[in-house]
Amino acid sequence: MAKRYRVLIGGEWTGDDLAGIEVLNPFDDTLIGTVPEATAELVEKAVAAAQKGFKVNAALPAWQRAEILEKTAGFMLRDKEEIAGIIAREAGKSWKYALAEAERTAETFRFASLEARNEHGEVIPMDASPVSAGRFGFYLRVPIGVIGAITPFNFPMNLVAHKVAPAIAAGNSLVVKPATKTPLSLLKMAELLEEAGLPAGVMNVVIGSGKVVGNQLVQDERLAMITFTGSPAVGRGIKALAGLKRVTLELGSNSPTIIDEDADLSKAIPRCVMGSFANSGQVCISVQRIFVHRRLYDEFLAKFVAATGQLIVGDPMDRRCDIGPMISNVELQRALDWLEEAKGLGAKIETGGNRIGNCLEPTILTGVTPDMQVMCSEVFAPIVSIVPFDSFEEALDMADASVYGLQAGIYTNNINKAFQAVKRLDVGGVIINDVPTFRVDHMPYGGNKESGLGREGIRFAMEEMTNIKFVCFNL
Repeated sequence: MAKRYRVLIGGEWTGDDLAGIEVLNPFDDTLIGTVPEATAELVEKAVAAAQKGFKVNAALPAWQRAEILEKTAGFMLRDKEEIAGIIAREAGKSWKYALAEAERTAETFRFASLEARNEHGEVIPMDASPVSAGRFGFYLRVPIGVIGAITPFNFPMNLVAHKVAPAIAAGNSLVVKPATKTPLSLLKMAELLEEAGLPAGVMNVVIGSGKVVGNQLVQDERLAMITFTGSPAVGRGIKALAGLKRVTLELGSNSPTIIDEDADLSKAIPRCVMGSFANSGQVCISVQRIFVHRRLYDEFLAKFVAATGQLIVGDPMDRRCDIGPMISNVELQRALDWLEEAKGLGAKIETGGNRIGNCLEPTILTGVTPDMQVMCSEVFAPIVSIVPFDSFEEALDMADASVYGLQAGIYTNNINKAFQAVKRLDVGGVIINDVPTFRVDHMPYGGNKESGLGREGIRFAMEEMTNIKFVCFNL
């Protein structure tokens, strides 16, 4: 029988008496487990517990918060194969990427441990003004309070860590609502934090729909902040409902990669394959649009198609697997519909395009136009479009012609063109000689335009999760 899980609230594992939400393996639709579906009363209990937990965590010395985070990182590495199995089964992520996520999550907690020890303010030179000469001023960073974290399915452990770890490091408490399709990774994280000595109430978990549980958190005036990763439509709704809370949003993208005429294809192609198709393309910074200089276009396309054809599609628990299932049949059908639309408007499928069980073959399109959904919207599937260009300026124009602005990749050996891209592209990150899918967990990460508000990356998230308190002595 599938396991019945409980949720952590106020230091107690609870929820046995609640209706259950089934967690299914997206590869074969088998039941993995059942989790408690939060009621309004349970959410209320979680927020009340977080209020108490905030007072405790804010009072802890930095070294103690740092040690809890460091211990959690160690426990994650100890249990990384178990964690990888959880991620692979509930999210459909191939084993190798699930294991990498487990290891990255440990690193995220380790970075948070370091930042917990290093958080500080600054001295302000009060004598810069004759009015304040003779005064001594400085500011501190203080925790903001109870944070509501609403997290996605595609990185069910590490994207949660990017909200949980900096919040704890800064002295806050949390109520976390994971994606209902992938709650088990978070429950494992909660177990490890508890084992590491996190005080009761600092981390609280509620599971349920965004319309019910999520909206209750967003509208609760006791929360100081909402941090959300998900779709632009939901992000807009959160922004409208949040009132005076601080809000950070990590939303959509259709990340471009430019392959200029001097690019080294032996390096670019393997990275473009990974960036386009890892996790079935269900990555915010997945490569979706590739613009290739016409001089290299035919060679790039032929080699890219050949390399893509080597990928293994199937059961994510198979250690050889490269691409597992889409998260749901609804999302799979949407991707297939977008492919049909593109074909109907003149696009050509160079490889892939077929459904294999609950998986979609890695798919390469040519002959696309900017108005196709596979180009102008976030496809969030293993689908990538290839477009030729004649001048670097044209490539930049096409890359930037998007409502999104998360990250962009530029392959060029011309330093002037690299800096031209940095200046021209309205994105949160420009990655030179790599794909936009590159991310490490201590760098600033976030987007412009409809890709979101605020930044993640431990130190930068902690800035979002703290307030400045200024102190001035009249000497």
